[in-house]
Amino acid sequence: QVQLVESGGGLVQPGGSLRLSCAASGSIFSIYTMGWYRQAPGKQRELVAVIASGDSTNYADSVKGRFTISRDNAKNTVYLQMNSLKPEDTAVYYCHALLKTGALVFINNYWGQGTQVTVSS
Repeated sequence: QVQLVESGGGLVQPGGSLRLSCAASGSIFSIYTMGWYRQAPGKQRELVAVIASGDSTNYADSVKGRFTISRDNAKNTVYLQMNSLKPEDTAVYYCHALLKTGALVFINNYWGQGTQVTVSS
């Protein structure tokens, strides 16, 4: 069993900052990528940022220069520092991981439960 537990969401004013955390636990053999997706009401889930095991990163164009993804491999934890937040960043943010639970198993997708981020004055 693998669990991804997010924290750090909440209500913030436009221009403010939040830091999301996601810790992976359970039967983890190796983690390939960890990242964040978000889903706003009435919209499809979209990629926000992803970081690979070699620390290469990829960001959605809408968050480049404002959000920073980082990772602590020793803690199996990924962070998303969100600055200069805008109302359009309002969404449920989901943690995602591509990982293996054993040496001889396939890579699989795992998702967290989601954390609400609301940007409003």
